[in-house]
Amino acid sequence: MTGLMERLDDLPRPAWIALMIVGFILFWPIGLALLIYLIWSRRMFCSKHGRYGQWYGADGREARREARDEWRAWKRRHRWGQSSSGNVAFDEYREETLRRLDEEQREFRDFLDRLRAAKDRAEFDEFMNERRNRPPTTEPPPPSPTATA
Repeated sequence: MTGLMERLDDLPRPAWIALMIVGFILFWPIGLALLIYLIWSRRMFCSKHGRYGQWYGADGREARREARDEWRAWKRRHRWGQSSSGNVAFDEYREETLRRLDEEQREFRDFLDRLRAAKDRAEFDEFMNERRNRPPTTEPPPPSPTATA
């Protein structure tokens, strides 16, 4: 049974997707179960970060931030959702302003992350200090077996 699980775990993403589609065609609950499993095990997400895409791990915030920055850069490069004004100087100014605002937003998010981490550290240190300064509790000795009569 373990060998089968290891072989299934080594299947590439396209094979899992094909199995899911076949499952939907044959009997839709099988396809649905495979879809839920693929999402739950994170096999359906971007494999750029880790084996199956660790978006929620220790560096999950950073991975999401990188993906967001890549999407914004792609939109700027392809002028998606923006048309040229016809004035090259203005277009360059707009691109520089948007880049600067993105950088400021990134710096602000980093600042908030550091602020949250400092607050968490302070709360934890306060908890540990209270715990250390608490008077030791002495438990009453267990009743002796001869005293019960």
